[in-house]
Amino acid sequence: MKSIVRIFSFIYLLFLITFINAQSSKNYSYKIDSILQSKQTIPFNGVILIAKDNKINYQKSVGYKDIDAKIPLDMDTQFEIMSITKQITAVLILQEVEKGNISLNQSIKNYLPNLTQPWANAVTVHHLLNHSHGIDDIEKPLLFEPGTNFKYGNLSNILLGKILEKVTEQSYAHLADNLFKKLKMNNTSFYSSLQNPNLANGYFFTDKPNKVNDPISVESYPADGVISTAGDLLIWNNALHKGKILPKKLYKLMTSESIKSQHDLFGKEPMGYGYNIRIAKHNNITYLGHTGLGNGYSALDIYIPEKKISLIILENQMPEDSDLYYFSENLIKNALLDNL
Repeated sequence: MKSIVRIFSFIYLLFLITFINAQSSKNYSYKIDSILQSKQTIPFNGVILIAKDNKINYQKSVGYKDIDAKIPLDMDTQFEIMSITKQITAVLILQEVEKGNISLNQSIKNYLPNLTQPWANAVTVHHLLNHSHGIDDIEKPLLFEPGTNFKYGNLSNILLGKILEKVTEQSYAHLADNLFKKLKMNNTSFYSSLQNPNLANGYFFTDKPNKVNDPISVESYPADGVISTAGDLLIWNNALHKGKILPKKLYKLMTSESIKSQHDLFGKEPMGYGYNIRIAKHNNITYLGHTGLGNGYSALDIYIPEKKISLIILENQMPEDSDLYYFSENLIKNALLDNL
């Protein structure tokens, strides 16, 4: 009799856990739907994907890939992911660290001997990865002593791309494409207006959307040159955060705080920054992620280790008013984190 009671108790517990999880999912789904349906300052135009492991719990495409021609977006539409590209660069660097081809604490002068600036001997690969290098301009003195402050920008990752090319004798694009193929990220590549017919147009938004025609240079690929889909970024998250592309020691280095930085989307207080990834907290929930902004695109990719949940938001519009950057992304992120 007792065994039967235990079995029924176990079944009831499983049912209760499933019910609670379903209610939580419905709760954030309802709130996100409400955000998308509300009359916002800037109407959402993009795609949203929320998944636990590989199971998709919520996905939605809203708006147009070509606003002028009224061609609708779908979940397979490609977007420029802008600075989320920097995560890929960090992984490629760490893979070369694993092979012994790059040392994190080695000065960048060792890899780029053509750098004639005095600071080239003081700045290390580590400083480039966490933006604590102090470089403002390649021809100017440092803003601060390396390792003492945070200065975000594309130049550090452009230099990391040059280091990768130097030590591997291969182009950055070739290295990254090989990684995408290995992970079966079949809808991810580099920007090209001729080769990416499924790429959504980017728009600046004032009182109405204005199409952007601003191609990305090959030199800038390591900083912001990747185009991808929400589905492929889910593959990326699961590969990165589940030990499929980096050994534990290097993954821990990448995702551990080594400097502090403030970003309005993640909070008003300075938070942890690792190697091209932010470490933030919301309601005592730790999450990892990064944003992307530019060329008429806004992007957010976060991963919640405790829940094994990914949130990916890709928009093909960005406001010209900097006070409205990531307007929808912030609301959607909080709707998810408040209801886990």
